[in-house]
Amino acid sequence: MTIDLQSGTRAGRQPAELPFPGFGPEDFDVFAVPGLEGRMSALIERVRPKLAMLGERLTPYLTVRCGEEMFPHVAKHARRTINAPNDTWVAFANNKRGYKAHPHFQIGMFGTHLFVLFAVIYESTNKDVLARNGLKKLNEIRTTIPNHFVWSGDHMQPEATRHDAMKKADLEALFKRLQTVKASELLCGIHIDRNDPIAADGEAFIAKAEETFDTLMPLYRMAF
Repeated sequence: MTIDLQSGTRAGRQPAELPFPGFGPEDFDVFAVPGLEGRMSALIERVRPKLAMLGERLTPYLTVRCGEEMFPHVAKHARRTINAPNDTWVAFANNKRGYKAHPHFQIGMFGTHLFVLFAVIYESTNKDVLARNGLKKLNEIRTTIPNHFVWSGDHMQPEATRHDAMKKADLEALFKRLQTVKASELLCGIHIDRNDPIAADGEAFIAKAEETFDTLMPLYRMAF
């Protein structure tokens, strides 16, 4: 099996890949299921297979775009013993064993929305590299990130700030925090409301994810 270097898709695969089914209300409603055991059971049954499918579909694309082998990591929430998860995701990193210590991409969902993000979280050893490069290229970042993209400093919170609402000082503070605060994080990408038609249109969602990854690629490269 080969990867088409122009499209990032697999060449010569027969039969064609199964179309991605998208996300419906029953997927988002998983996060309303009470209790850890009940919610995890619903996540495993309804959502995790779709995240695994996204990993299968999009890893070849990212491998080509990043110029290095990428690996999908579907969230298992294995450390949870009491509190049920409020979100779930599949992450893509250049490390087969894990993603948290590395710059990575995420596709996931809260009960209110889907997200497609570039992320450097608190465990990453690349935070200082991203901070230094980001501060040097702050004006470039401000002009190239689309207005509807969002920024966050905490991957556990569903809220984020639109790029067009971020002043230069706000963005500068987000990058500087990576240098000074051990638990600091930086995430950038898009949110898609659960009621947006693209959420349920699987192939349109995959196309939007690929487009978003391309837009975020300069940030990813700044982290190395």
